[in-house]
Amino acid sequence: MLDLITILVIGGAIGLTGALAPGPTLIATINASVRSGWRAGPLVSIGHMAAEIGIILLIIAGLGTLIGSATWLISLVGGIALVLFGILTLSSARGALLPKGDDTIDAKRPVAAGLLTSVANPYFWIWWFTVGAALLWSYLEGGILAGGAFMAGHWAADIGWLTLVSASLHRGRFFLSDQGYRLVLGVCGIFLIGFGCWFVSGSL
Repeated sequence: MLDLITILVIGGAIGLTGALAPGPTLIATINASVRSGWRAGPLVSIGHMAAEIGIILLIIAGLGTLIGSATWLISLVGGIALVLFGILTLSSARGALLPKGDDTIDAKRPVAAGLLTSVANPYFWIWWFTVGAALLWSYLEGGILAGGAFMAGHWAADIGWLTLVSASLHRGRFFLSDQGYRLVLGVCGIFLIGFGCWFVSGSL
C-alpha cells in the first residue's frame, strides 16, 4: 500500500485535474469573486465539498453492500474511465479558453453556489461514480487514514485552485493566459491517461 504522503499527492493531482476543467463551479467562483474577493474561492469550495461528502457516503454505503469482493472490477472500470477522461481533457485542451463569468449563475451566496453548481453538473456524478468511486474504494481498503489522505489531497486541490482563481481576479487579472491554461490542461490529460493505465494494470 502506498504511504500516506504519496496518497495525499495523488489525491491532489487527481483533484486538480477536475478542478481545472471549465464548468459551472469554476464560473460561480469567477462571478463570486466580484463580490467576495479572494474569499469566493474557499466559500465556493465549501459548498462543493458538502456535495462531495454526500456522494462519498452514498458510494461507501452502496459499494459496501453491493460490490463485496469485486473491488478489482471497480478498479478496472475506474482505470478505463481515467484514461477516457484523460483523452477528453487532452482533446479539449487544444482550443480551451479561460472561462468567463456567466450572469445565469447566481453567486450571491458562494457556499450555496458551490453546492448547487456541483450537484447540477452531470460531469460531477459521472466522475464520482466511475473514477472517484474506484479510487476512493481502493484507498479505503488500506484503512480510513488512506482514504482520508486521498480526500484531503483532493479537497486541498479544489480549495487551492479556486482560491487562486478568486484572488487573482480580485487583483484585476487572471494569472494564466489562454495558452498557459491549455498547457496545464494538456499536462493534466497526460497525467490522467498515465495514472489510468497504471490503475488498470494493478486491477489485472
